[in-house]
Amino acid sequence: MTEVKVLLFDVFGTLVDWHGSIAREVHGVLGAQGIEVDGAAFATAWRDQYQPAMEEVRSGRLPFSKLDVLHRRNLDVVLKDFGLDRVDEATRRHLNHAWHRLEAWPDVTPGLSRLRLKYRLAPCSNGNISLMADLARRNDWHWDAITGAELARDYKPKAIVYLTAAAAFDCAPQEAMMVAAHSSDLAAAAAAGLRTAFIARPDEHGPGIGETEASVPVDLSAASLLALADRLGCR
Repeated sequence: MTEVKVLLFDVFGTLVDWHGSIAREVHGVLGAQGIEVDGAAFATAWRDQYQPAMEEVRSGRLPFSKLDVLHRRNLDVVLKDFGLDRVDEATRRHLNHAWHRLEAWPDVTPGLSRLRLKYRLAPCSNGNISLMADLARRNDWHWDAITGAELARDYKPKAIVYLTAAAAFDCAPQEAMMVAAHSSDLAAAAAAGLRTAFIARPDEHGPGIGETEASVPVDLSAASLLALADRLGCR
């Protein structure tokens, strides 16, 4: 690991509990209007629209759009599927911004603080820059830069996203390590020449629904960011 200079992080699922956070937001926001909805099911359905929407961009069928735009498009689809077309525009805007208010997993903020002692840190997320900035401010993260889809003008797992993030730090691919809870993300990063670290998030999609170990070869595996900091000598 001596040549690694920067750690690049997946965010949704790896750093934040998107499922629990979105479920609570949906239940609270719609419940306040007297609308009963299964927040967990809604969160899952909304996330199920994530990859198909980005594939429209990756394939060239749609021009690049920020994730906020795709999330809103997906929200309208899910509200219709749940029979909630009556939800007004102001509520839709507020719900869409819930992705800017996600809560971090408990180990993340202290783990990033320790990792920052030795490495430069940045998100390499499909989320847009304003979304990443809001999550950082909400959860007290201190990035050295914000990289990812908006900078690359494309979406992971396209190689250009990882390579643009490494290049932003004047790093060769092998001098950057992608940290993620998703084997597919890490496989794509490795194919682009980056080093990789897997973080277990067994409850990402709800209790007991998440990856507990990598299904692809990785350089490091850890149960948390604090454990990763231990492995990398960040004490």
